[in-house]
Amino acid sequence: MQPHPVTLDATDERILAELSRDGRQSVTAIAQKAHVSRAHAYSRINRLQDEGVITRYTAVIDPVKAGLTASAYVTLKLRQHSWREMRERLAAIKQVHHIGLVGGNFDVILLVRGRDNAELRQVIFDQLQSMPGVLDTQTFLVFEDVDTRY
Repeated sequence: MQPHPVTLDATDERILAELSRDGRQSVTAIAQKAHVSRAHAYSRINRLQDEGVITRYTAVIDPVKAGLTASAYVTLKLRQHSWREMRERLAAIKQVHHIGLVGGNFDVILLVRGRDNAELRQVIFDQLQSMPGVLDTQTFLVFEDVDTRY
């Protein structure tokens, strides 16, 4: 079952934009930028957490500077009805950084990152293609990452 969207107003959106830009800033700083009181910002942030809009706080890592110089999007065609078990297996592979169940010519798209092409090759050929339930894969090397979220 899909979660229902939460109704967000302009204040919520300003707060979320600030937290997305820098999750370490103080509630006071967020309140000033969102043009609300500190108490109001604090209550809004708590509500957004309680309603599951904010799911966690994390650092955004530059993959290349962290030593992950090779990336690829890998698409998978799966045996019918194998998604639930595949999701857990895929999530257990440390080089898999994103998993998306999609519609179209393939079933799943993965963002795979490794130290080099040899590590990507090992993950794709030895782990992904040999998984029970994987019928076909296609690999698209990433030459440059542009993160547009911030």
